[in-house]
Amino acid sequence: MGKKILVINDTQYILEMFRLLLEPEGYEVLLSALPMQNMKEVERVKPDLIILDIIFGNQKSGWQMLQLLRMYPPTARIPIIVCSAAVTEVMEQEGFLVSQGIKIVYKPFDVETLFGAIAQTFKMGEASIQNKQQS
Repeated sequence: MGKKILVINDTQYILEMFRLLLEPEGYEVLLSALPMQNMKEVERVKPDLIILDIIFGNQKSGWQMLQLLRMYPPTARIPIIVCSAAVTEVMEQEGFLVSQGIKIVYKPFDVETLFGAIAQTFKMGEASIQNKQQS
């Protein structure tokens, strides 16, 4: 299998949609309906990318998970794409997210937009690794 993508979203049909879109592209897709509070679980599955919604029900649990991911050293460098319909909430934090190298895909999204964000995220990660190796 290809790169491993962890998708975290509270809506089951959206999780299944991600599986149906990403597996034919060669990705190994892991799904979670709840934001993980234990970063050791994320560390254990070793995703190459996380696609994270920020609103779960009425809770902003995704924001909390994003902060935990960035503060926990073993997960701090995992690339993240925020994929959410909470446009206002995400736009309020867009500058911060972009400054952290986090891509944003707003729902509803065009499939090509999603694939483009994934490709860009992996390309940025590979460039970062090459830069470190050259240093």
